[in-house]
Amino acid sequence: MPETEPQLLTVDGISRPGLHPAALSLDAGGCVAVLGGSGSGKSLFLRAIADLDVNDGEVYLASEARSAMAAPRWRRQVVYVPAESGWWRDRVGDHFEDPDGIVGVLHRLDMPPDCMDWAVSRLSTGERQRLALARALSLSPRVLLLDEPTSGLDDETALKVEAILHEKMASGTGIVLVSHDGAQAKRMAEVHYHMADGRLTRDDGADDTEYSGGAS
Repeated sequence: MPETEPQLLTVDGISRPGLHPAALSLDAGGCVAVLGGSGSGKSLFLRAIADLDVNDGEVYLASEARSAMAAPRWRRQVVYVPAESGWWRDRVGDHFEDPDGIVGVLHRLDMPPDCMDWAVSRLSTGERQRLALARALSLSPRVLLLDEPTSGLDDETALKVEAILHEKMASGTGIVLVSHDGAQAKRMAEVHYHMADGRLTRDDGADDTEYSGGAS
C-alpha cells in the first residue's frame, strides 16, 4: 500500500463466497460505477466493502486499513445504502440523529419536513429510497456505497438525486455506484466496471446498455 498521496478508497482483493477477489480505487470527489445483471454479485461487493459480511482482503480509507478501524467507525465513514433499506423503528424520525439538519435535503427530494413524524409503514418504495439516502447523507460520510439508489424513482426525481450526489462529490465525497442503468453510470461516473458471475472487471468502453434485474 503506497504511503504517499493515498486515494480515498482502495479495495485490495476482497472476496467472499459468490465474489472473486476484486480490486478498485476511488479518488476523493470521484465516482466509480459498477454495472451488471441481477445476481452478478454487485450487492455482495458493496456489502463486502462495508464489512457487513465476512470477507477476505483489505480495504483502505486514505491510508488507514479497515482492519485497523472499529467496525462502527468504518461504517459511519463508508456508508452503504442498499436498494431496499432497513427500518427498525416505527417512526421515520427515530432513524435520524438530527432530523432538523436534513430539512434542506428533504425539500430537494420532494419530501415534506413532517415526514419525520410519519410511520415507516406508510412509506412507498420511492419514499423509502429517498429517506434512506437522506439518512446516509446526514452522517457526512467520506464514501457512499449506493446500490441502485434511484431504481424506485421517476426520471425527474432521479435527476434531483443525481444533482445532490454531484454536489457531495464536489465537496470531496467519493461514491461507488451500483446500477443497471448505463446512462446513469455515464452521467455520474468517469470510471466504469462490470460485474458478472462474481468477477469484477474494468470496462473502458462503457455504453448505454441497461442490464435487467436491478440489484444483485
